[in-house]
Amino acid sequence: MSDETPDVITAHDLWKIYCLGKIEYPALRGLSLNVKRGEFVALVGPSGSGKSTLLNLFGALDRPTKGQVIIDGVDISKLNDDKLAMLRNEKLGFVFQTFNLLPYMSAADNVEVPLIARNVGSSERKKIAYELLKMVGLEGKEKNKPSELSGGQQQRVAVARALTNVPKIILADEPTGNLDSKSADEIISILKTLNKDKGVSIIMVTHNLQLTEHCNRVLYLKDGQLEKEVVQNV
Repeated sequence: MSDETPDVITAHDLWKIYCLGKIEYPALRGLSLNVKRGEFVALVGPSGSGKSTLLNLFGALDRPTKGQVIIDGVDISKLNDDKLAMLRNEKLGFVFQTFNLLPYMSAADNVEVPLIARNVGSSERKKIAYELLKMVGLEGKEKNKPSELSGGQQQRVAVARALTNVPKIILADEPTGNLDSKSADEIISILKTLNKDKGVSIIMVTHNLQLTEHCNRVLYLKDGQLEKEVVQNV
């Protein structure tokens, strides 16, 4: 990435302090970093290092105790809950370790759920869902329920669902954590394609250091701070 490439996410002096009774637990301690538009970034570090807390702040799912998070030029600390929800709907896609699919709904219906919230018409929803499932390699599986799909296929459905709003940023929290190595490689391949071909910026939390080989940068967190970063040519 060129130094002139704009930031899609900036964190400045970010603190997140949780209170357990009278005890304060700082999950993030003055962390500052940036993610360039079009980057594929991995967040790694031991449990408790602040990775998931940071991802939640980047996803506007939580608010920092102190500091700034700027997403695509917008300081989200200045947004109320409704505008935060709008920002998530317009700019962000989420992929989690647990697929979070509705078991009684088909793959296509699961993909359609966010579109219902946006008041997209029935025929258009179906068209979008089928196109996205084809994009992630699930053509012919549109009517299958999650129980009729492998773990890797369920995660593909989750990726397709994350793409319904054509997000600028995908936040992936251990997206391969429940998958075998072959399925994990397939999911990473899909994310790489979205990054390279569609220009989607991806921030991925992972414990699997092999997966970081596919990322432009690897950010190592420790005790709520950025310990080091490694830039890679991929």
